Amino acid sequence: MAGLVTAPVAHADDVDCAVDKCVALTFDDGPGPHTDRLLQVLTAAHAEATFFLVGEKVAADPAAAARIAQAGMEIGNHTWSHPDLTTLAPADVADQLSRTTDTIARATGVRTTLMRPGFGAINDAVLAQVGRQGMAAINWDVVPYDWINDTDMAASRTLLMEQVRPGAVVLLHDTFASTVDLVAQFLPVLRANGYHLVTVSDLLGARAPGSSYGGRDNGPAVNVLQDLP
Repeated sequence: MAGLVTAPVAHADDVDCAVDKCVALTFDDGPGPHTDRLLQVLTAAHAEATFFLVGEKVAADPAAAARIAQAGMEIGNHTWSHPDLTTLAPADVADQLSRTTDTIARATGVRTTLMRPGFGAINDAVLAQVGRQGMAAINWDVVPYDWINDTDMAASRTLLMEQVRPGAVVLLHDTFASTVDLVAQFLPVLRANGYHLVTVSDLLGARAPGSSYGGRDNGPAVNVLQDLP
């Protein structure tokens, strides 16, 4: 399509997301069997992303978590077993978070400063525990419902085309092979529209412990992307 020019690839250190068009892809619920292929897709495209990891999955496969860190991706805490934290007692919320942080640190050498609650469910009590553990809560701006659409990638792709805008945090899941395929197809669209693929921290900057970002639903369609021919 006329008018599309692929932006030169720049490392996040060279990008100012207050000026440049940036988007942060985030991947929940891993590590899993498709994580390594996703890392290959992202690395080949010189794209950075943020992975919110489930503690018990990191404990089961610490080497997979280490590979995410070694690939230069950002890692966040996605609780130990993915419960709805708003249904738990404060001590159980604290345990869900601390066990995950410690397990990620042992596997990767990284102590996370960002977390994402299971199902995006958060309230003041949960946020207080998040803050006590030195983390900020990050939900999202764009959700293509890849876990519902799964192999109907056209439906997820349509939502991405409608919703992605500069400064968006996108929710995806590396637990689905179809999501990896979707990302491989969609990265060239983002590049051709001049977007830089950055981590949440590159996009949003340092977040204060106990703060929260984003929501759980899509907003009105913005339709600012041009598709590839």
